[in-house]
Amino acid sequence: MSDPRITSSIFTRGAVDLSALRSTAPANTRPSTPTQAGPSAGLPGGPATGGGGLAVIDVTEATLQSEVLERSLTTPVVVFFGAAGYPESDEFAPVLERLATEGAGAWVLARVDVQENPRIAQMFQIQAIPTVYAVVGGRPIDAFPGVVPEPQLRQWIAAVLKAGGVAVAEPEDPRLDEADDALMSGDLDAAERAYKKILAESPADAAAEAGLAQVGVARRVAGVDPRAAVAAAQAAPDDVEAQLLAADVEVLSGLAEQAYARLVSLVRRTAGDDREKVRQHLVSLFTIAGPDDPAVASARRALASALF
Repeated sequence: MSDPRITSSIFTRGAVDLSALRSTAPANTRPSTPTQAGPSAGLPGGPATGGGGLAVIDVTEATLQSEVLERSLTTPVVVFFGAAGYPESDEFAPVLERLATEGAGAWVLARVDVQENPRIAQMFQIQAIPTVYAVVGGRPIDAFPGVVPEPQLRQWIAAVLKAGGVAVAEPEDPRLDEADDALMSGDLDAAERAYKKILAESPADAAAEAGLAQVGVARRVAGVDPRAAVAAAQAAPDDVEAQLLAADVEVLSGLAEQAYARLVSLVRRTAGDDREKVRQHLVSLFTIAGPDDPAVASARRALASALF
């Protein structure tokens, strides 16, 4: 499997490098019998238990701290970001659930419905559905977008379990840690001040630029009903403000590629000041993911084509 780490995320600075561990074969590759569980809201499947206790939990913004960050201090937590109705998400979730139950408490699967919890998706800078994160020692240490074959998934989980005994490095820049904490807690004013202070001292700091762009998105979507915003944009395809807001919502919901495509299409349909406004908005969204993100690179090419 190619290296799946999302290095642009504010949560992966100082992350443990699992690349060497991925070459280690998992201790047990024998398939297990799928666990039957009732449905839960938003995502397929339902709560499941293994011999070692709770194996699968549904997480909301209210329970993220206790069920993921605090729990990961003693047990590795694999966080699945998905959404009902997306084929890859619906197909991959049961595989993870089965492996979590098979693990019998060695690790916990935390499911996050990004449509119901867009702020969590923002915190983890989700760019695709599904996306899977490993959280150890209170911090995310590794992640991959999309779906991988079960043998490779087992290998990745085995590496995560081994990393559970490794101390996670402290962030290299405490200023960024402070700014990120403010953003996570929803204190947008404090986050904005902290990111701007960093940029005043280090104008080329990509992480601070990404954080400041996230603050802007968070301000614009505050109090907005995500589904209503997207529906309004669908009903008024030439309403620039409606399209910009829908794109913000999609980025926070882990649908960045969809947001980029929406705005590239809008660039093609607009002119003058409206076109420039849309272009600038799209570029600001690119800043969140960073220039190395494949989706950003693809969208930049599409934007160039739309402009010229």
